Amino acid sequence: MADIAGYGLAGLWPCYSCCQDFWIPSLAHFGPHCLGIVGHIPVWISLLVFVLHYALIWFDRWRPIWLRNFTAGTDEARFQGPDQEATANNDESFEDTPLLSRNRPIIISRKKIWTRWNLCLLILNLTGAAISIFGAAMAHQNPTEIQLHLTPLIPNILSALLTLVDRPRTVRRSLFIIAATLFFVQLTVTTLAPGAIGTTGKCLATWAGGGCVTLASIIVMLNMPLRDPLLSSSKIGKPFAKPDSSLHDKDVWLLASDFQHQQLHLLFRELTGTVLVRLLKANGLDLILTTCLATLETLAELSEPILLKQLLNALMSDTATMRPAFIYTSLILIARLVKAQSGVFKIWYERRNYERSRGEMITMIHDKTLRRKAFTIATEVSTPSSQAPTLLGQEDDSLDDINSKDVGPSRLCGLKSWAKGMYQGSKQKPVASPQRGKEAPASTGKILNLLRGDVYEVAQRFWEASTLITKPLSVLVSIVLLWKILGSASLSGILVIAFGMVVNYFMMGLLERVEQERRGTTDVKLERTSQFVESLRHLRWYDWQDRWLGKIMETRQKELFQRIKSNVVSRGMNIINNTTSYMFPVVGFAAYTLILRKPLTVDIAFPALGLFTMLQNNLRELPPLYTALINARVAMRRIEDFMLEPDKDDNEDDKPAAAALLPGNLEISVRNASFSWPGSDTTVLNNVSFVCEPGLTLVCGKVGIGKTALLQAILGELDQHCGEKSVPAEMIGYCAQMPWLESMSIRDNILFSTPFDETRYWQVLRACCLVEDLRKFKGGDRSLIGENGLGLSGGQRARVALARAVYSRSRILLLDDPIAALDHQTAETISRNLFADMNSPLTAGRLIVLVTHRVDIVKQHAYQVLDIVSGGQVKTFDRREIAEHEKELEAQAATAPQSSPSAESSTSQNPEASSSDEEEMAAVVGKFIQEEHRVHGGVMVTVYWQYVKAGKLSWWVTMVILCLLIRLTNLGYNWFLKEWGEQYRKSTELEYGLHTVISQPGFKTDGPIEPGRQLPPPEENVRPWLICLAIIALVQIMFEALSDVALIAIIYNAGKYLFTKAMRCVTNATFRFYDVTPVGRLMNRLTSDIGTIDGQIAVQVLLLAFHSLGWMTSMLVIATATPIFIVLSVGMTALFVFMYNRYLPASQDLRRLEMVSLSPLLSNFGTLLEGLTTVRAFRAEPHFQNRIIATTDDFQKMDHIYWSLQAWLQYRFDLVSSFSVFALTLTAISHGLSGGMVGFVLAAAANFVDSTHQVCRRYGDMQMQFVSVERIIELLGLEQEQENTDNPPPPGWPSYTDDIVFDKVTLRYAPEFDPVLTDVSLVIPGGSTVAVTGRTGSGKSTLAYALLSTIQPDAGTGGQIRIGSVDIAKVDKHILRRHITFVAQDPVLFAGTLRDNLDPLDEHSEDERAKVLKTVLDNGFTLDTRVDGGGKNLSQGQRQLVGLGRAILRRSAIVIMDEATASIDMETAAYIHQLLRRELRYSTVITIAHKVEAVKDADFEIVLDKGRVVKSGRRGDV
Repeated sequence: MADIAGYGLAGLWPCYSCCQDFWIPSLAHFGPHCLGIVGHIPVWISLLVFVLHYALIWFDRWRPIWLRNFTAGTDEARFQGPDQEATANNDESFEDTPLLSRNRPIIISRKKIWTRWNLCLLILNLTGAAISIFGAAMAHQNPTEIQLHLTPLIPNILSALLTLVDRPRTVRRSLFIIAATLFFVQLTVTTLAPGAIGTTGKCLATWAGGGCVTLASIIVMLNMPLRDPLLSSSKIGKPFAKPDSSLHDKDVWLLASDFQHQQLHLLFRELTGTVLVRLLKANGLDLILTTCLATLETLAELSEPILLKQLLNALMSDTATMRPAFIYTSLILIARLVKAQSGVFKIWYERRNYERSRGEMITMIHDKTLRRKAFTIATEVSTPSSQAPTLLGQEDDSLDDINSKDVGPSRLCGLKSWAKGMYQGSKQKPVASPQRGKEAPASTGKILNLLRGDVYEVAQRFWEASTLITKPLSVLVSIVLLWKILGSASLSGILVIAFGMVVNYFMMGLLERVEQERRGTTDVKLERTSQFVESLRHLRWYDWQDRWLGKIMETRQKELFQRIKSNVVSRGMNIINNTTSYMFPVVGFAAYTLILRKPLTVDIAFPALGLFTMLQNNLRELPPLYTALINARVAMRRIEDFMLEPDKDDNEDDKPAAAALLPGNLEISVRNASFSWPGSDTTVLNNVSFVCEPGLTLVCGKVGIGKTALLQAILGELDQHCGEKSVPAEMIGYCAQMPWLESMSIRDNILFSTPFDETRYWQVLRACCLVEDLRKFKGGDRSLIGENGLGLSGGQRARVALARAVYSRSRILLLDDPIAALDHQTAETISRNLFADMNSPLTAGRLIVLVTHRVDIVKQHAYQVLDIVSGGQVKTFDRREIAEHEKELEAQAATAPQSSPSAESSTSQNPEASSSDEEEMAAVVGKFIQEEHRVHGGVMVTVYWQYVKAGKLSWWVTMVILCLLIRLTNLGYNWFLKEWGEQYRKSTELEYGLHTVISQPGFKTDGPIEPGRQLPPPEENVRPWLICLAIIALVQIMFEALSDVALIAIIYNAGKYLFTKAMRCVTNATFRFYDVTPVGRLMNRLTSDIGTIDGQIAVQVLLLAFHSLGWMTSMLVIATATPIFIVLSVGMTALFVFMYNRYLPASQDLRRLEMVSLSPLLSNFGTLLEGLTTVRAFRAEPHFQNRIIATTDDFQKMDHIYWSLQAWLQYRFDLVSSFSVFALTLTAISHGLSGGMVGFVLAAAANFVDSTHQVCRRYGDMQMQFVSVERIIELLGLEQEQENTDNPPPPGWPSYTDDIVFDKVTLRYAPEFDPVLTDVSLVIPGGSTVAVTGRTGSGKSTLAYALLSTIQPDAGTGGQIRIGSVDIAKVDKHILRRHITFVAQDPVLFAGTLRDNLDPLDEHSEDERAKVLKTVLDNGFTLDTRVDGGGKNLSQGQRQLVGLGRAILRRSAIVIMDEATASIDMETAAYIHQLLRRELRYSTVITIAHKVEAVKDADFEIVLDKGRVVKSGRRGDV
């Protein structure tokens, strides 16, 4: 202590001004008076960390939102185990229901407790401080020695204070940073200046003790838990435990609270500004952190060439000591370790940035969809389609609009307007402004494309946001460092780069236009594919699928062609970039040697080459970065346009519950109001006035007159142009004309996520006549019904939808013809149950508006009738006026349906006797829905081979050869530089090094491998050396350009072949496949997986091939120079393989799980779009938003854990790579190789390590990408329908005179299910009109499907179905279906015009089509009238009329009609049946119906019951 007192306090503080040269490169040592400053580094860092640790908490409230953790402070940390499911909504309705929390919050205790870990840290910190003081007391030589010994004092004291105050239970970053910095400085001083810490044993011991204490603190922190130890870990596997099975969904941890989308969505929707501004606000902190970490990683990478230059200088110096070389080798190792550590931290924050932004946009788009106008149900009746992609129409106009809508006056003006919009948008919420150029609203395909394409494109840029800073920064720093090495000669190379950038700038504009056009075409393709998949069953009934498929293929071909254009432009930018990057060193070296006349020695050439390589890599990544930014700009613009689309006019989402009218004031009032469909200027209801009060209001009118529009107007789905409308702001029980059901159980559909009231539930089931149906299902009301109730008949779907509305607690019921598809007695029973007694607990006090054509059944229960007449006017009749107009109503009911005797005999009057009525449904229900198949283990070799064949083997061979040539050229480039540099030095060391090398096999003393023997010495004439270097660079450019051509060809061929093959296999699959496969799941494969195939798979294969060849050539070079490295390389490769094998199985399962879990997201979204009106009527938006949040959580957790595994692997690869290069460098130095040879070997070693790393990683990425190929290949293996194209029927078959024979036919939907129809034997006379009757579910529709040969008779029974003498199971299916017309109850219409829908194959003349249209659907419709996908702009009755028009136009020999007039008013139905009898008099007409007028003229009758034929024969004989 006396020594310290002797120096005074001033001696404890280093002299900063005395340190003139901080580092002496030649000696690899700190300058004089600088060690004390080095010792102060941990002091300053620890003080900074300590202050920030507490200061940020105090100043948190003043921080802008973009500098905060977006989810911090909103909730306590929450975790959930597999058994911690959140309860369902317990409210009576969906009104004002907040977004539900999926997880029960587990409040983590904030109590500060002592654990063995923090107690141990406190003891170590205090010990370190004591050792520091003791060491300073022992020091006596100079102030620097005392200052160094006091280095650990302040860091240890501050760490002890942090530990004492916070008592951390998990690792704290602040403590780790302090300890790591301190240990690094202690290790640096020990290595570089061991004499400065003292020469006595006590000084050395205390210094070593202090270092050991710091190391022990780091070890303790590394062993501390990263997760709070108070939380349960019962569901978490032990480290290194052998997995007991493959990975399943339940095994994957849930997302941490920072990633859960419930709170992300709640917080994100509160932000203001444009979508981009909101994203920047929400993820600003992550953007800053990733940029800082990426900058640190970049600087560490750029330090390596500088350290390499010092290493080569040290090897070439005249001093004999190797100490500087070893020090610089160690510093290179440290730089690599820093780069690895910052890289793994960067991955974490990048992934958080990416996952959050993606989830925020997905939930935002879903939320917008719930609020926007339902444009898909809006249109004028007489305008041609020009806004929507069609299956058969021309899409050129729409694509032209897409291509031209974003063309601005100039790129500079566009940039200014974008910046101005950004500034203004950040200050206010976005307001729905008029869209550019009257742009059409987003279609279903475009919305799905936004979700699956544009959202990913934008989120990917947030992932890679740091590259916007680091890549240009790396380019600039590389140029600066090159200036330091080459001097002013580097300016000439900079001019080359500037030229390349100018050319690329103009190519970026071209790329943007091409990419915009491609995205528009992709929208059209997705829309067409979606419509095709949804309609495929109906298309195959008519044998129309090939025409539609051909149009999809045309659009696909256009998309592929535009992808080629995009790839060509992108690769052209890449070629320009390669040219500039390869010619940069040539021009720079030329200026250095010719203008500055300096020798290009090894210590100049290889560091400069390293910087050139980094510059080359960065420049190579700039065009893809520009491309990605352009794509993201286009994607963001599309998302912004979608978010600016107008919302539903009277959206009550923001109205409080108190705004609802009181129960005594329940009333719907409309006064002098006119309405039109959204987006249309043509009104569908004009000057409408009416008032509805509690009780039954009946709405009637002719087909297509506007009855559904009236209900839509009440719901607020139409645009109101004038007048007043008053509707209670509360939930409305809505039953759509086309029942909308979800793919879940019958009970769940009825409950619709409301609480289960058993008494009320069974009252509803009895009122809706569902009890007997449910008894016949194997699962009862728990039976799954498939997509949109596919497992139910039309009548059952209608009754389930009706039950859902009645069960709800809504005071208002809007029922759109729910009894149309029911037989007369069932409809009458339901009407009596619900409407006869207005004191019934189900309908008492409720306001009910019922649309129906069956006026005779319900008129006696109604207190008023709203009759919609021509012109969109509404006539109101009260109870007195109903009595006065009784005769008029009776006239309407004169043609009302009466139950046919056969139908009545099969109704529920004798429920116990009907033991197998529903066997058909029992069999069908059991098959919904199969879980999506998921392969386990690695991707099969056959999958790779299929993809290779798809891309054409010749192109693959070409690409591999070019990769080999590129690698050999690159190796020759490095060797040539090594030879050039060593020609300037002829020392003994060089001669020894050359002798060592050329004595190895493969290195000859003459030949082309020794350019020094063929070219003049560079001191005399350097031009030949420059020319050779330029030639090598140009050859490299040429080979890379050719490899790009091969790559484009492979992408095109593979994408074209696999999509075509998959679509054809799906098109020709058995009908069973459509039963068990949801549309969303199939669309996921045909969009997401095909998109992956079109994208990066071929690039991954190319990179794998390139790096594999690089690995082999580098191994050969290094082994030749330093044979001992073979042992090291084998060990390193084995370690790589070991780690990779630990990583690969889990990562493959996670990727497959992610793809499987993505299907529900698309399915749920498609389901929502179909039933949007129902969802909004029930005020169920929060429920569906919760569902999409839960689905997003489920699929994103797979992606999150997968990339966590990627970070785990990358960090270990980087560590092994760093130590491998370190070991190789030491080996090369210790073997006495020359500086040139060391530089050459290190370049090869760096390439070897990088190649080994890249081979493993690219193979993993390729495996992940090939999961998409695997899923497409599965489609290629679908069971195909036997088409029998080699067995054509006789000419003229079938004719209307051919009898239809069922001979001992037993039908079932699958071999494992019970028969639907059993032992059916009957003969239908040719040319007859057949009535097929029977109770719902008795097998009537199955009989029709059998005639279309979609279901085959059981082979074991020997049953046959013959038309004439031809067995339809053996005849060509295309000819069979082409000559049979099947008119379903719900005919599927396609986007296009009425012309396209009536005659898709263009088989009839324009006059014939116009005549049929005028006959069945007059009233202002023309052949050019636009039809939306699914016919959503037409009423159900109009859709049925279009289906009947098809039958009349085709005039097939056999026509089957399944409840084809159920939704048509009585007067129109009577006319249509008369028309059908006249127009189809030369056809065998089979009619399935409940209405007597539909079958009253039948001359042959078939009665089905319990899956058997009860009666069949001539009408008079039965």
